[in-house]
Amino acid sequence: MSSARLLQLLSLLQTRREWSGPELSERLGVTVRTVRRDVERLRDLGYPVHATLGKVGGYRLEAGTALPPLLLDDEEAVAIAVGLRGAAGGAVEGIGEASVRALAKLEQILPARLRRRVGALHAATTPLTGPPAGPAVDPETLTVLAAACRDGERIRFAYRDTGGAETSRLADPHGLVTAGRRWYLVAFDTGRDDWRTFRVDRVSRPHPTGVRRPPRDLPAGDAAAFVTRSLARSRPLRQAVLTVHAPAEELIDRFRVTGAEVEPVDERTCTLRTAPDSLEYTALRIAYLDLEFEVVEPPELAERLAAVGARLTRATAPSRRAADGPSRTAPDTRS
Repeated sequence: MSSARLLQLLSLLQTRREWSGPELSERLGVTVRTVRRDVERLRDLGYPVHATLGKVGGYRLEAGTALPPLLLDDEEAVAIAVGLRGAAGGAVEGIGEASVRALAKLEQILPARLRRRVGALHAATTPLTGPPAGPAVDPETLTVLAAACRDGERIRFAYRDTGGAETSRLADPHGLVTAGRRWYLVAFDTGRDDWRTFRVDRVSRPHPTGVRRPPRDLPAGDAAAFVTRSLARSRPLRQAVLTVHAPAEELIDRFRVTGAEVEPVDERTCTLRTAPDSLEYTALRIAYLDLEFEVVEPPELAERLAAVGARLTRATAPSRRAADGPSRTAPDTRS
């Protein structure tokens, strides 16, 4: 049999709890009989693939204490090595040290040609580190949620809101979304009878219930689109409007906003309309761009800019006095 097909079969068995014979046949482009032979070959190699009886039948890869080494092609091995390097600065608590240990083991068994590729990328890359942008996620919590999403299993967990109050939730998980250093769980909250977005760093004590979730259609194109819409709704309704003396394309690129938030006035001027998370942050961002602009609304943004300007002026006053030298006084003409 083709080793590439064997690798593809093993990869499919690792992505879902169970596959039917016809499903695997369609994905691999072979007959159901060939699937059965390939499964037998995996068993001969030591992979515990269990079969279920029935008209259609199904296959499941069971985790065991003596699971043989994973079969990885070149691109998968490099992707894992690069991912482990990047995970050292990730948002999952404790994953940095574990990533370093796993990377050391992986690089010991990589072929020389792959070690050179990974080493070249590592040597040419310098990570830009900084202070944590938010609380870290518990890796065990993340693992439980991911498994529930994969297996379509209802879960119960404790959830802490922004005020610190904790409630018990029973939900049908759909998927996980990572945005910067934040992780979000998209799930149908059975107690609220509606879809919800949960910050994973506020989730604790998750455990599966053994109940399969019923089929439901997510009211969005995918989990990422749902999270984007949820975050937009949670922001303050106030809008910041500024006239910026720069081409629209330049502002979109430098201010990192979407085209829907910028309206061209002419070739050198545009109007920025944005719903900021923080007026203070918006004031600092627009001031940092070194562009001429006027605040249209709200007045609070203009007040914050004025306060920032005054604070910066006070900060530079000692330097200006030192540059001007000692003050001169008029000579005393009294006799």
